[in-house]
Amino acid sequence: MAETAQTQQVTFQLGEEIYGVDIMDVKEIVKVTPVRPIPNAPYYVEGIFNLRSEIIPVINLHRRFGIKKMAVDEDGMEFEGGFIILNIDGMKAGIVIDRVARVVTIEKDEIKPPPQMISGIGTEYISGVVRRDSSYLIMLDIRKIFSAKELQKIMNGGVESEEE
Repeated sequence: MAETAQTQQVTFQLGEEIYGVDIMDVKEIVKVTPVRPIPNAPYYVEGIFNLRSEIIPVINLHRRFGIKKMAVDEDGMEFEGGFIILNIDGMKAGIVIDRVARVVTIEKDEIKPPPQMISGIGTEYISGVVRRDSSYLIMLDIRKIFSAKELQKIMNGGVESEEE
C-alpha cells in the first residue's frame, strides 16, 4: 500500500498554542466530565472517569508540559474545555484540552522537524510543526507522550481490577 501524501490532524488549543494529534488515534471528543482522582498517580494524571461503562484515565497535558491553562478566549468568553479520547495501542486515555479547533488536512511536505524546544515541550514528543496562517500547528506524537504500558501502570496503580 502506497503511503499517502497527506495526514489529517484533530487540532486543539492548550494555552496559547494549537496542537494536533493524528485523527486515526482519536476515538472521540467529549465535554468536561467530573474526574475521580487516582491516589499516588503521577502529577500529570488528572484521574479517571466513566465513559459508557468504560474507565478512562485522564492526562493533563498542561501539567505534563508546564503550560498555563487558558481561562478566556480573545472575546472574553470562558473556555469550556473538554477531553479528547485517544486510542493508544488498544488502551484508551483522555487528554484535557482548552478548546477543540478543527480537523485539518496537511500535506506531508509541509511538515517540518520541530525546533529544540517549543513552549516547554521537548522535541521528543513532537512529530512535526506546520506553518498555518499566522501561527504554527504543533503535531504531537501520542505514543511518545505516553505508552500503552504507562497507561496500564496508571490504571493498575489506582484502580482495583475486577474479575469478569
